[in-house]
Amino acid sequence: MDRNIEQAVLSGKKKRLLLYLLIGIVLLIAGIFALRSIFNTTLYASEITTSIVGRGNIENTINASGEVLPEFEEVISSPIAASIQKVLLDGGSKILAGQSILTLDKSAAQMDFEKLKFQLESKKNDIRKIKLDLDKSFYDIKSNNDIKQLRINSLKASVDNAKRLLKAGGGTREDVEQAELNLKVAQLEKQQLENEINSRQQSMRLQMKEVELAASIQQNDLDVLQKKLQQADIIASRNGVVTWVNKNIGATVQPGEVLARIADLSSFKVKGVISDQNIDLLKNGMTAIIRIGDHQVRGKVVNIYPAVQNATVSFDIKPDSSHHKLFRPNLKADVFLVTDEQHQVLRVSNGPAFLGTPSQSIYVLKNGVAIKKNVQIGLSNFDFVELKDQVKEGDVVITSDMRAFKNSDQITIKK
Repeated sequence: MDRNIEQAVLSGKKKRLLLYLLIGIVLLIAGIFALRSIFNTTLYASEITTSIVGRGNIENTINASGEVLPEFEEVISSPIAASIQKVLLDGGSKILAGQSILTLDKSAAQMDFEKLKFQLESKKNDIRKIKLDLDKSFYDIKSNNDIKQLRINSLKASVDNAKRLLKAGGGTREDVEQAELNLKVAQLEKQQLENEINSRQQSMRLQMKEVELAASIQQNDLDVLQKKLQQADIIASRNGVVTWVNKNIGATVQPGEVLARIADLSSFKVKGVISDQNIDLLKNGMTAIIRIGDHQVRGKVVNIYPAVQNATVSFDIKPDSSHHKLFRPNLKADVFLVTDEQHQVLRVSNGPAFLGTPSQSIYVLKNGVAIKKNVQIGLSNFDFVELKDQVKEGDVVITSDMRAFKNSDQITIKK
């Protein structure tokens, strides 16, 4: 019995030892495969994109967004408060200079014009009345002054007569003094009359100037309203295309409210928008590349708007070909601003493999094996990336995203 127990114990230990050994072998094999997956991964050629290193020119660009706009666009606003009576042209219609776009109901403004005209006529009548009063006042002054002067002349003669009688013994000193007193009173009355009339005339002149000023202001208001009534005939100032028109017939519009837009579609510009973080790189005259689909049009930055709105800065681009067949109003476009350029450098097509850092790892494909290399990155744009070292002309570089294999020094590429 003791021997059977001892043999059973030994047999159990041997089984456990074999189990541990088996587990160790499995872990070793798994570790080998894990190391192989780290240092020598396998990919299929259909899973990657590549580019051949070549020589060429490259421009460093920063990204912006843009919108194609007509180089000339006339915005027609309502000059008066009115209602839309009739729309004569729809958006997209061609229009000639002097042609009407829509008509407004101007009856309310016309009534205001007639009322203002009546008030102006009333002011002019007031001016004429004041002038008549002034003329009458001047006539009264002249008449009263002449009468006073005649009396003064008579009193002077009386004084002279009183003095002669006094010398001849036929008069008294009291008679002379009384005559002189009467003359002096008459002279003072004449002076008082003249002062009173002058004061009244000055007051009437001031009143007339006040009325004339009010009339002048009303005349200006009348001229402005008359001009607005003429402008209320909504017509085009030049040839073009109606890009938008307010078609809400019967709707009331206020002064300054936009009624229509007319554009000259023979010439376009691009309005760009860029993050204010790149404002220091934005310069007037710098080259801009406008990309619409697969097509590119070059141009120059001609105007930078000073205001920053929503952390962005706006600018205008004048395309080298402002009448390009692809341009359409309000068409969205990608914009690339050229900040630097190099000639005849090593470059590859841009792709997800490039992270925008000055130094990074890339994979160079040779004889079915992709080998990791650390390279210095130069200029870059939407199309190309400059490689400064570790590669030569004709090398094949993987341009697809390889971040999942950052720990692999070599990758086997199968067809």
